[in-house]
Amino acid sequence: MTLIKSISGIRGTIGGKVGEGLSPLDVVKFSSAYGTWLQQENNAKKLSVVIGRDARISGPIVNSLVIASLRSLGINVIDLGLSTTPTVEMAVTMEKAHGGIIITASHNPKQWNALKLLNGAGEFISGAEGEKVLEIAENEAFEFADVDSLGKLSNNNDYIQKHIEAVLNLPYVDIEAIKKADFSVVVDAVNSTGGIAVPLLLDALGVKKVTGIHCEPNGVFAHNPEPLPAHLKDLSEAIVHHKADLGITVDPDVDRLAMVCEDGTMFGEEYTLVAVADFVLAHKGGSTVSNLSSTRALRDVTEKHGHEYFASAVGEVNVVEKMKAVNAVIGGEGNGGVILPELHYGRDALVGIALFLTHLANKKMTASELRDSYPKYTISKNKIQLTPETNVDEVLVGMAEKYSKQEVDSTDGVKIYFEKEWVHLRKSNTEPIIRIYAESENETKADQLAKEIMAEIESII
Repeated sequence: MTLIKSISGIRGTIGGKVGEGLSPLDVVKFSSAYGTWLQQENNAKKLSVVIGRDARISGPIVNSLVIASLRSLGINVIDLGLSTTPTVEMAVTMEKAHGGIIITASHNPKQWNALKLLNGAGEFISGAEGEKVLEIAENEAFEFADVDSLGKLSNNNDYIQKHIEAVLNLPYVDIEAIKKADFSVVVDAVNSTGGIAVPLLLDALGVKKVTGIHCEPNGVFAHNPEPLPAHLKDLSEAIVHHKADLGITVDPDVDRLAMVCEDGTMFGEEYTLVAVADFVLAHKGGSTVSNLSSTRALRDVTEKHGHEYFASAVGEVNVVEKMKAVNAVIGGEGNGGVILPELHYGRDALVGIALFLTHLANKKMTASELRDSYPKYTISKNKIQLTPETNVDEVLVGMAEKYSKQEVDSTDGVKIYFEKEWVHLRKSNTEPIIRIYAESENETKADQLAKEIMAEIESII
């Protein structure tokens, strides 16, 4: 059993003893801590919070516990039921609510669940805010409402449709071009809420040839839910079998998006944001942002359009913060996370799909041709196990000094740029390891670069 209490929320495996997994008591404690923090922030007892969940088997139980905890504090709850992370984020602002909780463990397997915590802007709470929530939980510093002051519950199942309508109203989305392209699409929604939202979106966009696999939102994941190539064999085979133009897959809470080409090969999760950014930049100038561990291709494409690229620390909160600071027109992460500020500041697979299909329709290319039109990079992901006595910070400083003649970014660990290659070194917050990500023009070169850096780290240690 595992329970991870972090600044962004609480996640764990279902079952086990209190404090060792995501037990009912842990759900109540952390929901109550979050509700108490909201009351302190707003200096009020009568607040409203939006909640929604993915289709995990444990979802209804966790959902009930969260609702009961918040209402017991006197907070009104608006329950969206089966929903998506970006839908809940948008509903917070549309409802003028004070916060939101998304019940999802994102790409984690079915035995996991989690509480993702939002502020009144429908964005993930900051590190400092998360620390306050954890402190309240640790001290159990909550005071529940009396019987006459309990919060009310309302249900609203309209928000996926409202989310889709907001996407359709974006100036970039060209429904007529998508209809004219007459795409044939296969969707893999890993038996979660993407099985509800993605087909509804495609229908609204005029895509009539849609084949769904693993689209029943029953929480029984047909494969590992992280949208990585090794997990998408069913989708690749279905695309080839149906002679489809494109495959679309999302993670269980629909904030990550990956495409598969017409020949069953991966478009590349890293390249979802690259393609969509290329499209947006052609229509609206401005800067872009991704995290330090994302592909250089976004920087290349941004500079090709004559604009500036910025890198943020890893984590959606950090990407959003940097996007606001530089007034970016688009940003996100290399895990298939697309953030379009004109819609909202959150990773959103639905807006990614609409922009990607418009882009593909306008280009009049196959998906593989579009992929091959972008700079080709491959990322090699590695780690070095350290002893608990190793001073990781000293190792990172030593590597930064060793490569001081190169372009070095110390925002989040150490990232070293070499012409068209880079290496990103980050320490883990939970175990004695250094993560080493290296990117080059092909897998062999990326692996070789990683090995060279790893050997240098070993020599410093």
